[in-house]
Amino acid sequence: MQHGKSYFFVGIGGSGMMPLAMILAGQGATVAGSDRSLDAGRLPAKFDDLARRGVALFPQDGSGITSPDQIVVASAAIEASVPDMVRAAELGNARMTRAELNAQLFNAAPQSIGVAGTSGKSTVTGMIGWILHACGRDPTVMNGAVMKNFVSHQAPFASALVGAGETYVSEVDESDGSIALYWPKVAVLNNVSLDHMPMEKLIELFGAFIAKAGKAVVNLDNGEGAALAMTQPADRLISFAIEGEADLVARNIEQQRFGVAFDLHARDETPVRVTLQVPGRHNVSNALAALGAARAAGVPLDEAVRAIAGFAGLKRRFELVGEAGGVAVIDDFGHNPDKIAATLDTLHAFPGRLLLLFQPHGYGPLKVMRSELVAMFAEKLAVDDLLILPDPVYQGGTVKREVTSADIVADVAAGGRQALHIPERDAAAAHLAAQARSGDRIVVMGARDDTLSLLAQSMLDALHRG
Repeated sequence: MQHGKSYFFVGIGGSGMMPLAMILAGQGATVAGSDRSLDAGRLPAKFDDLARRGVALFPQDGSGITSPDQIVVASAAIEASVPDMVRAAELGNARMTRAELNAQLFNAAPQSIGVAGTSGKSTVTGMIGWILHACGRDPTVMNGAVMKNFVSHQAPFASALVGAGETYVSEVDESDGSIALYWPKVAVLNNVSLDHMPMEKLIELFGAFIAKAGKAVVNLDNGEGAALAMTQPADRLISFAIEGEADLVARNIEQQRFGVAFDLHARDETPVRVTLQVPGRHNVSNALAALGAARAAGVPLDEAVRAIAGFAGLKRRFELVGEAGGVAVIDDFGHNPDKIAATLDTLHAFPGRLLLLFQPHGYGPLKVMRSELVAMFAEKLAVDDLLILPDPVYQGGTVKREVTSADIVADVAAGGRQALHIPERDAAAAHLAAQARSGDRIVVMGARDDTLSLLAQSMLDALHRG
């Protein structure tokens, strides 16, 4: 517990910062913070939620840092020239990164469950958190996405859960190498694929992560994951796969538009039917990971299966915003090749054209993922689908623009698929909505920008207006 300590979060509205602030406030710490989105008047409901939890909010002008006793927590996007950081340097405040603080809380927990992997971390974290909560374990959960099961009028941005139990569940980020800070009792490795850094480095980081765990829950359907699983002693490994050989196996998958069901085969146990309220083969894999983690944490498998049926999903993970004129609008976090491919596969299991608006989450990731992203779109887009890319999300600071949205669109179009670059996001959304006809599915995709949900809603509103 962090009772008696005082924290100041610079960039408190960030997807990784806000749940940490919620957890600390819930544990009795004094928490304050600032955010440039707050200063700009963006997403006021998010900051109202923090204020209701007792978090003091300040302009990002240095005025909130008043004592050298405050521990200053800064998100990765914050530059040293930001007035809060200048003030902290003047006063000599202790500094922590988001990952350092989360790892400190995580490592101190009697039972820690860390969820790693390139894709599916937030969903698996939410599934585990819900299973443990529904089974009476009262966990603390640190997530990068809003968990619908815990949303209420008083907590509309429930990306964290503060419990009194022994378990701390958290997604663990590999993008900045901070995964090395975590020492999990249970480590989940969902998959390994290209996103933020070269594959060799990813394999090194994930391998070290699962090697430290008392139990490792690993996906054998993923080639790199399966190779890493072979490095684990058998008594420390819980493996899972779809239609393969593993400790937990999913068979007889039945796809539904907004759900999926499958038979769960566990070694030496009678098969049981699992039903999920979230769709797609990728969520079958996510569910296997969560059920494996719950088993490693001591939850009987039959209890975990009953609990996961009640998992309502996450905001911005294949979230149906609404329908108008026969057109469905879906808000999705897809931002790397694997995530986007999983969403497209799920949608293409049913008839209807796809109209995609994909906002890349930065120029750096676009450079790293260029060839894989283009190859994925060439394979996964149908001939009549339409892809539109606005410019990548940009929230200030210096950045190299070596690969742009226009480059990706040119490559995809050269591969015979319909793709357009419309730099300004609102114009891109308007163009896409104007193309929609009954039976189409509009999908808004991207990360690191909470206002994409507002954009998806605005497109639905436009469809309603006709």
